[in-house]
Amino acid sequence: MAEDIDLLDRVTRFAGEFGVTGGYRTPTQAEKTIIVDGVSHLFDGNVDKARDRLAEVDYTLDTFTDAGGGRRFAEVSDAAGRPGSAHRGWGRVYVDLGAPPRWSVQVPHPVADQGTERLGARVLRGAPGGVMVMAGAHRTAGSAAGSGAAEAEGAGDVADGGDEGDPADMAHRTDSVFHAVVAELTRRGLPGIQLHGFADDSVPGSDSVVSTGAGSRAVPDAERLADKLAGQDVAVCRAWSAPCKLSGRTNEQGRLAARHGTRFLHVELSRTLRSGSRRMDETARAITYVTTGWSRDTR
Repeated sequence: MAEDIDLLDRVTRFAGEFGVTGGYRTPTQAEKTIIVDGVSHLFDGNVDKARDRLAEVDYTLDTFTDAGGGRRFAEVSDAAGRPGSAHRGWGRVYVDLGAPPRWSVQVPHPVADQGTERLGARVLRGAPGGVMVMAGAHRTAGSAAGSGAAEAEGAGDVADGGDEGDPADMAHRTDSVFHAVVAELTRRGLPGIQLHGFADDSVPGSDSVVSTGAGSRAVPDAERLADKLAGQDVAVCRAWSAPCKLSGRTNEQGRLAARHGTRFLHVELSRTLRSGSRRMDETARAITYVTTGWSRDTR
């Protein structure tokens, strides 16, 4: 695509297209390998090689200029998700083409954690060298809970992270395209921040929980983010130094980062912090303070 496209609008429309039931199939190992090969070519700057490899599993690679921020992005998306075709629910990857990949923002539960997809797009815009990995199905898709979960947008916010093991719960599975792409970024040493949401009354006394997941490498980054949020009058539970609910210790991408010694932040945000453009812009600015530092890290 050649025309300018608003990244935020595009991500919002995509998230609005998948429902809370069905719409997810676990990929085979061969399918994951092809997609990781494709995005690896993209991370290395080889757009044509990436496009050819991704086409083998009916994935497309388009490039566009973000009308809202001016950066050029590549969008890796599932062509099989077109209207009238089976929806595999494997998600999308957005890559800043103006700089080498330096960091990632991860959105494992779009729609279920209301607004995290829109916050992710704002964060991606904020600093060069970003990669956004976004799930392509509601977290309950393909599960027994899928038929009744989330009657309205954001009703998937829960107090304890939901049932581990649901097929489309990207934060607690290792057999997904989402995890495979994050694993490639982790292998390359890129730090990442993963966005989650909770209902306002789920963590009394806190508007946000900032954690380093299963590891401790990103404690300085976590401190910087928590301080920025606190400066916006956000009550932050700092999970590396205090007991906090929703600390993400069992998060699979966080566990992987800990094994590799890669920096990882797990950020839980109240519904209020994800409601309305002003609050999301403020939260994105706090996160961008950290990702800007990551973008300057040439390792």
